[in-house]
Amino acid sequence: MADRTPPLSVEELHALVAGGEIDTVVLAFPDMQGRLQGKRFAARFFLDEVLRHGTEGCNYLLAVDADMNTVDGYEMSSWDTGYGDFAMYPDLDTLRRVPWNEATALVVADLAWADGSPVVAAPRQILRRQLDRLAALGYTAQAGTELEFIVFRDTYEQAWDAGYRGLTPANQYNVDYSVLGTGRIEPLLRRIRNEMAAAGLTVESAKGECNPGQHEIAFRYDEALVTCDQHAVYKTGAKEIAAQEGVSITFMAKYNEREGNSCHIHLSLTDAAGDTVMPDSADEPDAMSEVMRHFLAGQLAALREFSLLYAPHINSYKRFQPGSFAPTAVAWGRDNRTCALRVVGHGRSLRFENRLPGGDVNPHLAVAGMVAAGLYGIEQKLELPEPCPGNAYTGDYEHVPTTLREAAELWENSAIAKAAFGDDVVAHYRNMARVEIDAFDAAVTDWELRRSFERM
Repeated sequence: MADRTPPLSVEELHALVAGGEIDTVVLAFPDMQGRLQGKRFAARFFLDEVLRHGTEGCNYLLAVDADMNTVDGYEMSSWDTGYGDFAMYPDLDTLRRVPWNEATALVVADLAWADGSPVVAAPRQILRRQLDRLAALGYTAQAGTELEFIVFRDTYEQAWDAGYRGLTPANQYNVDYSVLGTGRIEPLLRRIRNEMAAAGLTVESAKGECNPGQHEIAFRYDEALVTCDQHAVYKTGAKEIAAQEGVSITFMAKYNEREGNSCHIHLSLTDAAGDTVMPDSADEPDAMSEVMRHFLAGQLAALREFSLLYAPHINSYKRFQPGSFAPTAVAWGRDNRTCALRVVGHGRSLRFENRLPGGDVNPHLAVAGMVAAGLYGIEQKLELPEPCPGNAYTGDYEHVPTTLREAAELWENSAIAKAAFGDDVVAHYRNMARVEIDAFDAAVTDWELRRSFERM
């Protein structure tokens, strides 16, 4: 990552702690689901001990299911190996205040084993490795994530007690781009925007979306690792702010049969001087450079095999329905929202958008997949096919995977994935999918009860 001023310096933290303005420091890392996991420290202890030496956390944190149950199949962590610790070292470039929690700062951690070697299956390390491969070619990835959520008038506890059924959305109808619709919950949206800005994120806008109660807050494009870290901070912080306001929000990919929560990811490349390498020339701001064409061709070539990184859960695949603004076709187009990959912008802003990810995505894994796919395209000098000129839903294209089971099998057998990420990482995330599939296959759903209780 290039030199940059962190949101909060260590010197500023020392002064804030000495003055009594900060008394708590959170040290956390993104787990397989993209959730922040870690510890809250007394600020003085953090400065005296953790800042220099790090801390420890049980290595089962990268080997459990979404409910935090211990499960089998992970080589790095199990009952057989005793569920030991890994080390958590603060990345001080991520140090920031989190004003939605009083007198609190937060810093993101990198994970390492006792001998100092990195934990290769950690999402942040997976992304770092791909960014290092990209840097070896002289490029830096810039990224932006567009994360949608649905707001409910119910608290999280009320939603739990109701089985997440019959909840009251914050808007009763489609408020896509509606100023009136966002105005209805502006106190919540404003608080999220302003407190994220105070945490060092650069907020661009908020807008309504299609599903009742659905909204999106957008942040400025930045270096890929910065964007992914900020995504994790924002997602956690938005939930915490919502809870404090007596409401709840969900980022799940498909809450109901209407529009799902997407997380479109935009990506472009810059050179060592910080200049974009995506357009062919300044004289032709819409023409793609050879690098961009190869990079985009790599996205298409690896998209099905990397879908596990973009859609990691059973529920993720419910989004991929024709005419839903979620993609079904492995196709690209210029400003074409029916395609999985959409090229947008002009000149310096020329970039592409991956429309597969939903709100449940782990951004570190998804962006790592996009970089690895692009590197494959560059290395193989893949040729970019013609763009889709119309409705990709009805075109003759390969279909994105329709189930987690299909995506997991494609991932497990992918030569591209094994070459880019290594056998250990491929096996680790294949097991994550297996655990999810096994849990779902064993569950009795509401659909089955309604269909079978009386009539079968």
